[in-house]
Amino acid sequence: MIDPIALQFGPIEIRWYALMIISGLLLAVYLSAKEAPRKKIRSDDVYDFILYAFPLAIIGARIYYVIFSWYQYKNGSFMNMIAIWNGGIAIYGGLIAGFLFLIFFTRHRFIETWDFLDIAAPSVMIAQSIGRWGNFFNQEAYGGKVGNLDFLPGFIRDQMYIDGAYRQPTFLYESVWNLIGFALILLLRRKPKLLKQGEITLFYIVWYGLGRFFIEGMRTDSLFLAGLRVSQWLSLVLVITGFVLFLFRRKKQDLAYYQS
Repeated sequence: MIDPIALQFGPIEIRWYALMIISGLLLAVYLSAKEAPRKKIRSDDVYDFILYAFPLAIIGARIYYVIFSWYQYKNGSFMNMIAIWNGGIAIYGGLIAGFLFLIFFTRHRFIETWDFLDIAAPSVMIAQSIGRWGNFFNQEAYGGKVGNLDFLPGFIRDQMYIDGAYRQPTFLYESVWNLIGFALILLLRRKPKLLKQGEITLFYIVWYGLGRFFIEGMRTDSLFLAGLRVSQWLSLVLVITGFVLFLFRRKKQDLAYYQS
């Protein structure tokens, strides 16, 4: 088992979980800031956005996790509820909080919301791909029992041996899925007159929703609601919404192409 603590300076612990999230964030900010001028958005706007959005997203991710894992916290202390350094944040909660703030931010800065979303979507996807490895180090967000994981490198296989059995490395499946989605977006957005304004964002929504729907079905630690896990229901909403918006916006003749 890999020690979840990467570095320790006296009483101060720096966990791999935090390092993975911060690494993903820094790469996402760099890529978004580099792409922003293409849509006539200042790099400083990207930096200003992330300064506020990141802590809000962490808070949203934790609130979402606690709400849908209330049985773990209802008899505990308030400090236990906010102890994110021990793991336990839900990406959907972070996305919801970040999206709500983005709407406020773009309107306040007089930036076209869809343009900002289009430069952010691929960066968010690669950040999620990296961030999922935090679950690996914490041995959380894994799937059901499997006979063996011989197709995986030894360090992953050993880390997925939990409570006397090998577990589905769902963190890895989602990480790879997001990495493929990121690569596809980079390829598609280079094609002239292929993707219209907002369609990179909608591709992200549909791609991520599809992946999460199937991967969540393998997990054993999320809440059920009417036969499906809560995150699966939300994934279905994302996929359907993304397809409907794509069809609606594709018919509009006045939308600019991302790459003209």
